Amino acid sequence: MSNDAAASTPPRFLLARLRAMMFLEYAVRGLWFPLAAKFLTAPVDDGGLGFSREQMSYTLGVALAIGAVTSPFVAGQVADRWFATQRFMGVLLILGGITKFVTGFQTSFEVWLVLSIVYAVLFMPTLGLSNSLALSHLPDPKRQFPGVRVWGTIGWIVVSWLFPMFWLKSNVSFQWLPPFFAGDDVPRLAGRMLDSVKAAGALAVVYGLFSWFLLPHTPPKRSTKELALGRAFKVFSGGSMAVLAATTLIVSSVHFIYFLQTPKFLGAIGLDGAYIMPTMSIGQFAEIAAMAGLGFLLKSQGFRRVLLIGAMCYAIRYLIFGFHEQLGLQAIIVSQALHGPCFACFYAAAFIYIDRMSPDDVRHSVQTLFALICFGIGPLASTQLNIVLGSLCEVGTGADVVLDYSKFWLITGAIGLIGVALMAALFRDEAAADDEALEAAAHLDQPEGEA
Repeated sequence: MSNDAAASTPPRFLLARLRAMMFLEYAVRGLWFPLAAKFLTAPVDDGGLGFSREQMSYTLGVALAIGAVTSPFVAGQVADRWFATQRFMGVLLILGGITKFVTGFQTSFEVWLVLSIVYAVLFMPTLGLSNSLALSHLPDPKRQFPGVRVWGTIGWIVVSWLFPMFWLKSNVSFQWLPPFFAGDDVPRLAGRMLDSVKAAGALAVVYGLFSWFLLPHTPPKRSTKELALGRAFKVFSGGSMAVLAATTLIVSSVHFIYFLQTPKFLGAIGLDGAYIMPTMSIGQFAEIAAMAGLGFLLKSQGFRRVLLIGAMCYAIRYLIFGFHEQLGLQAIIVSQALHGPCFACFYAAAFIYIDRMSPDDVRHSVQTLFALICFGIGPLASTQLNIVLGSLCEVGTGADVVLDYSKFWLITGAIGLIGVALMAALFRDEAAADDEALEAAAHLDQPEGEA
């Protein structure tokens, strides 16, 4: 939709719908994903599924990777060429929600893996489509998108607190220090965690109905040019986009490992299981602050510096995790706040940059192709990295084998530093160059004496 069309829509109602979309998009994922590594590997006697570390990695990583790999073919071409984005999202979300709800009743690894793949194929395209839909309706995406996207973070926080407070704890009382509330664990805690999958499925159906009936109409671009996906690949074929894609692959591989290992890591260093979601949600609170300042940062510092800040924060977070024995549990809890600049300054800034560099008629395809790197190839690499590092960092023998988390996180942080070095050496902000060219052209077009 053009800027003129967006301007003709009542701004408050438009923004309210886009914010609600982001809230629901990330609430659906935030309900179950932070707990998944815990309930998938927890003993059956505690209500968990008893999967091995490798089975857990495949259930989460491979399923998401397959979903992201298919999303450019499923979402990009359809939304760019054939159907209205909001209705296509509605269909994907309703079908995905039903699949997720059914998954919550399963106990077999094979069934979980198959249903997780089906769900990922249906849900993963909505990550890129929700971004591109919002960006296409905002007159000034660089300034306005962070204020819309932050509602996704709010959605993640809300479910991360309400679910454990009302479902995983009894006799809840509040306290000043993280994780800010205390209570008694309910019996068979891991089994209650598993209920988050069913709740996420039901919420996804609600989100799908909202998308179909209430999101702004976003028709496809009726282009007679080549397939949208083919043109999208060309956008990443060189220059800053190729460097950003390569850096994102490295960053996303260490980004996803946070969700694979942090829930178990926090438990291993002494945090009660019911506090995992609230503790990890500290990162989402920090993300709100980072997103609030992202527009200012992009305008004052430019994409290159902001992206470097985001990539550097990933490395710093894992290096702090690596010194957990020296720093203590409270320091690790506080360090969750680094997730804010990690996500806002790298992922959110990257999606805005991608939008700036994408031709209008393949915008959805470019966004979903970039989402493939972020949420598909990266998690797949992360899954393998998690398995390799898990084997490399094991200590002990037999039933006494444990993970040396200090070694694990220090290696992960070093991999993050490789991404920082790549971007620092090779990335050039081509969007800034375009802005300068436009300003120069406007200056030359002014009548003499008006410059």
